[in-house]
Amino acid sequence: MTGLYILYKTIHILSATILFGTGLGTAFHMWRADRTGDLRVIATAARQTVLADWLFTTPAVIIQPLTGILLLFEAGYSLDEGWIILSLVLYALTGACWLPVVWLQIRARDLALTALRDGKGPPPLYRRYMRIWFALGWPAFLSVIAIFTLMIMRPEF
Repeated sequence: MTGLYILYKTIHILSATILFGTGLGTAFHMWRADRTGDLRVIATAARQTVLADWLFTTPAVIIQPLTGILLLFEAGYSLDEGWIILSLVLYALTGACWLPVVWLQIRARDLALTALRDGKGPPPLYRRYMRIWFALGWPAFLSVIAIFTLMIMRPEF
């Protein structure tokens, strides 16, 4: 193993950990806040979730494929191996879920802040956004778990 391989692998593992850990932690935090029905709690959690996505998740989303490609070439793998193709498909599925989730979080935050400022309860649109947000989280998280499994096992198929 070269020094570059170790460096790429370390960055790849750290960014994967940040991606999964921040995603799971902020999703839990926002979901639990939503369950309280308290607009102050919801607005604060939504604000912090959006911030965490920009500070931690977004850079990890960018770093993951870059370090993954560097690792492939450094280790001598080919892009046409089954486990790599499946990992990339699952990563694309995760991204296809995550992008609308980010938009929904921003909209939910804004709706909660407006409702809080106006002294009203969350509007029906807020509830709709949160149901979609929750539903999109499942395939994204399950895909990331599958990607971790593929990276560890590297099955041949």
